Amino acid sequence: MFGFVLKPLKKRFGVDRHYYRLLDAIFGIYPNNIELYKLALVHRSASLFMDDGTPINNERLEFLGDAVLEAIVSDYLFIEFPGCDEGFLTQMRSKIVSRSSLNQLCVDIGLAEHIVSQASGGNYVQKHIYGDALEAMIGAIYLDKGYDYVNRLVINDLIGRYISLDDVTATETDFKSRLIEWCQKNHHTIHFQTGYDPRSTSQSPLFRSVALIDNMETGYGFGASKKEAEQRAAFSVSQVVTDNVGDSLLRMVDNLSRKSGKMTSREKTSGEGGSETSGNVSPVGRGAVVEQEEKIVPASKKVVDHE
Repeated sequence: MFGFVLKPLKKRFGVDRHYYRLLDAIFGIYPNNIELYKLALVHRSASLFMDDGTPINNERLEFLGDAVLEAIVSDYLFIEFPGCDEGFLTQMRSKIVSRSSLNQLCVDIGLAEHIVSQASGGNYVQKHIYGDALEAMIGAIYLDKGYDYVNRLVINDLIGRYISLDDVTATETDFKSRLIEWCQKNHHTIHFQTGYDPRSTSQSPLFRSVALIDNMETGYGFGASKKEAEQRAAFSVSQVVTDNVGDSLLRMVDNLSRKSGKMTSREKTSGEGGSETSGNVSPVGRGAVVEQEEKIVPASKKVVDHE
C-alpha cells in the first residue's frame, strides 16, 4: 500500500541506497529483490562463506545470465537478419556475446567499477571479470523482473545503444579458425601448446598458449581461459604472417634444415625434398591440426580448469 512512499526513501536513505542508485543510473530499474543484484557484483575471489562452507558469489547468476543472453541475442538476430543462414547468425551471436565484447560493454555502461573482487593475475584476468559480472547482472534481472523485461532491456538499452551490427559484421574475432584455414590451404601443420601460466591461481586462472606452425613457434598469447589464450596466440601470428611472408619464412626454415641434413615436418608429411612417403601415412598429415595441452603449473599449486 505504501510502496510508492517506501521506494524513494530506500533509494535515498536506505542501507542499500548505493545499489538502488546504481541500478537506476545504469539500467533504469527499481529492483524487487536487491540482494540478487548485490550478489551479481561479487566475484568468487571475494566470496563470502556460509556456516557449512558454501561460497556466496556471482557464479550461479553468471551461468544463468549467459544462457538468457544467448537466447535473447539469438532471437534478436533471427528477426534482424531474415535472409541469412545459420552459419552467419552463429558467427554474429558469437561476436556479440564474446568475452571481449561483454568486457567492453561492462566498462562502457559503468558497471565495471562497482564489481567486488580481490582477483590478481594482471590485466587479462581482471578484464575477464567484467563480462562475467555483466552476465550475472542479466541473470539477476531475469530472476527479479522476468524474461520479457530483460529481453527489452538487453535489446533496447544494451545492444541498441552500445553495439553496432555493421561493426560486428565487419569485425574478425575468430583468429584461430582463420589461422587453421591458412595452414591447411598452404599445407602446413599447426598445433597449440596451452597450459597454465606460473602466475595462475585457483581464484584467478591464467593460461599461456604457443602457436606452432610446422613445429616452429610463431606466436603466443595469454588469457583467462584456454580458448582466449589460443585466440590471442593466433592473433599475434596474424599480425606478422601474411601468405607471402609466411611462405617465405617457412621456405627459409626448410632450406636451413636441408643444409643440415634434417627433414622438415612439411617434407615428412608431403614428401618434398626428393623423399617419398611410405604407405603408412602419419596421423599428422598435410594441413593437419593437433591440439596439445601442456600443464606448466607447479604441482604444488592446485588450479581449477577453466574452458
